[in-house]
Amino acid sequence: MFGYIAINKAEMKFKDYDMYQAYYCGLCRRLKECYGKRGQLTLSYDMTFLIVLLTGLYEPKTVTGETRCIAHPLEKHPTKINKYTDYAASMNLILSYYKCKDDWTDERKKKGYIAAKALEPKIKKIESNYPEKVRLIRSKLEEINQYEKKGETNLDLMAGLFGDIMAEIFAWEPDAWELSLRKIGFFLGKFIYLMDAYEDVEKDIGNNSYNPLKEVFLQKTPEQFATECRTLLTMMMAECSREFEQLPILLHADILRNILYSGVWCRYTMVTSKRYEKQNKENNHE
Repeated sequence: MFGYIAINKAEMKFKDYDMYQAYYCGLCRRLKECYGKRGQLTLSYDMTFLIVLLTGLYEPKTVTGETRCIAHPLEKHPTKINKYTDYAASMNLILSYYKCKDDWTDERKKKGYIAAKALEPKIKKIESNYPEKVRLIRSKLEEINQYEKKGETNLDLMAGLFGDIMAEIFAWEPDAWELSLRKIGFFLGKFIYLMDAYEDVEKDIGNNSYNPLKEVFLQKTPEQFATECRTLLTMMMAECSREFEQLPILLHADILRNILYSGVWCRYTMVTSKRYEKQNKENNHE
């Protein structure tokens, strides 16, 4: 996945970091147990946020345990697992599966074909468990793919389609909180789509691949481009955070606020800094 909805570790309390890591490791463990090592490779921060959000809102029974993994083979790490862990694992796999299929269909990436084939046997069970969600996700991804082939430049349209996908994923069940969760998912989805385009724009121009920000990037200075994109991204996170604050969440609220108000900007800051450094080096060589 994209991994943009992450924590800002530098601004997080140790106890909150440990708690977040326990949910992250719990997701990793369930991905492996349910979908094998290939499923484990789809692990993402974005779905960890969803687990913490739903856990904070609904406060389900959560099992604490320990696990070892490839990344940390010598010591056990705490895990926290509940019903939202398995749900997030399923959604994570669906998104990864269709992303791999698109990589093969659009760019004939062999890695995408191999990964999709490896995940395929697990997909049918998820489709039977969440038929409506999978149907919408598949439909919206196909729509995105068709618009990309046409070279669609309407940024709001493109980001909104991915926002619809995340809105469906965040809406756990039809209850009093469904609308708010859909709004959070929608604006986070738009943020993820825009941030992904912002990060990859130079690479996509070089590869002659689709990117809705190509024209803007080529017409602006790096500073202007960064500022305009920051404004768009800020609008998405402002709407998302406003909706989050309406929810009656006390459990893990500090972790969630760290992500929404700080963590989501870490990659933007890193990408922008690298872009400025590259520009400065090029200017010094002239």
